[in-house]
This record gives sequence, C-alpha cells and structure tokens, in this order.
Amino acid sequence: MIDDKETIEEFLAHQSADVEEAIRKAAAAEILPRFRRLAEHEVDQKSGPHDLVTDADRLAERRLTEELRRLLPGSAVVGEEAVHANPATYEAVRGDAPVWIIDPVDGTRQFVHGNDGFCTLVALAHRGTVLASWTYAPVRDQLATAVRGQGAFLDGERLFAGPPAPGRDLVVAVSHPDYTTEEQKRALRALWTDGVAPRSCGSAGLEYLAIARGETDAVAFSWEAAWDHAAGLLLVEEAGGAHLTLTGEPFRITGGNALPFTAARDARTARQVGELLRTGS
Repeated sequence: MIDDKETIEEFLAHQSADVEEAIRKAAAAEILPRFRRLAEHEVDQKSGPHDLVTDADRLAERRLTEELRRLLPGSAVVGEEAVHANPATYEAVRGDAPVWIIDPVDGTRQFVHGNDGFCTLVALAHRGTVLASWTYAPVRDQLATAVRGQGAFLDGERLFAGPPAPGRDLVVAVSHPDYTTEEQKRALRALWTDGVAPRSCGSAGLEYLAIARGETDAVAFSWEAAWDHAAGLLLVEEAGGAHLTLTGEPFRITGGNALPFTAARDARTARQVGELLRTGS
C-alpha cells in the first residue's frame, strides 16, 4: 500500500510509461474498434439526450481500472461509469489512498457522432492533490502528460501556454446550457461582452489541452465532476496557467467549489474571466 507522496513520486518516475501503455491499449482494444461503428444497442442515455454512455466507455473504464490497480497496489479508482452505477465510489477522491480518476471517453457525444474530438482522461491524485495526468486523443494519436512540478508535454514536447496576444478578444469555451442552473447561466452570460469571444465547449479534456497549447484562452465550466477536470487542470497548471472559482480560490477536485469556475492560460486571464463571472452571479 502506497502511503506517502514520496513513494508515489517514485512510482511515477519508474512506471509512467506503463500507465501510458495501459491507456493506449485500452483505447486500441475498446474505443477505436467502435469509432464510427457503434450499433444502436451500444449507446444509452444517462441523465438525458446530451449525457450518453456507450459500450466503449464501460469496457475501456473496466480495463483501465483493472490495469491501473495492478500497477499501483492499494490504489482506489474513481471512474465516471462506476460512479454512475454506484455514487458512493466517488468518496475515494476524498480518501487517504492514492486514487486514479478516469474518464474513459471524454466527449462521448462527439464519439457517438463520429467526430474525433474526444479523449481518454486519467489522473493520479493523493489527498486532494493531482500529481500526474494523461490526456489521450486516440484517433489523433496525441498524448499530453503532466507531472506536478515537472511540466506539461504533448507527444514529448514541452507545453507553454503563455499570455494571450494583446488587442484581440479572449476565446473562452463555455459550459453547455443543459448543464447549468439559472444562477450559473446569469454568471456565464457576463462573458458575452466586449473583448471576449465565448463559444460552446467540446470535450473538456481537449479544451484544457487547447489552453495548455495556447490555442484557447480560457474555459468557464459549471460542473465539478473530478473525471472531467483533474487531468486537464494539472496540464494547464504545468503549462503556466491558472484556475479560479467564483470565490477566487483554486478549483478543488474534492468538491465544494463555487461555480462556475475558470481555467486560463495565465493568471491574469484567469482573474479577468473570474471577475466577469462574479459580476454576473
């Protein structure tokens, strides 16, 4: 049983490549063979028509759960589909054991519609701190990784988000209205203002990658499921970015955040977007 951060860092130093291999193999076995080949019986709704799950989600998560637990004995797993089946399993995010946080197909709606804008997200956290993350876009064969304090990388090349270019509108990806309360809608509407170019978000994981690459300036999200955010937030941080909730505090994967929250390519942009959200709330 791993019981301290130093030991987890040793694990990451020696076995990050094994984690990467497990993610690639799960995608190759369970996700890619179903891309643009899904049968009707392989797709279900969860909370509504925009909240889909497929056999690829379930089987990839099951495979990753088994392999990641094998790689790190004593670790827990919080996976999107397992939590949907048993919400109590989410409590492992707040526990003392190292926890793998998995979204097997982030962007399931895109996956179902044959769009390659989806990814597999895996993060390793301990006592509320995300220590490492993997963002894998299997159709594009892109893998972004981050280890706390060691930088963010895409296919082995260092990522630096950098500040937005002066004099142009900020590009901000915004939560789909179906996932927002009326109060959150008011806060998000404040982004429709001079100097900001809001747009609907796609896969959360790929939006975070776009920030880390300096292609998108910020996101404004209204939900806090750890599997959507843990991997990407660390990637953004390690690329030089920042994240803030409505109260001006960093986002916590353990929950209880004031929403909506923002993540941005630099601290100044995060403060700017956060101030707009507060004016609308």
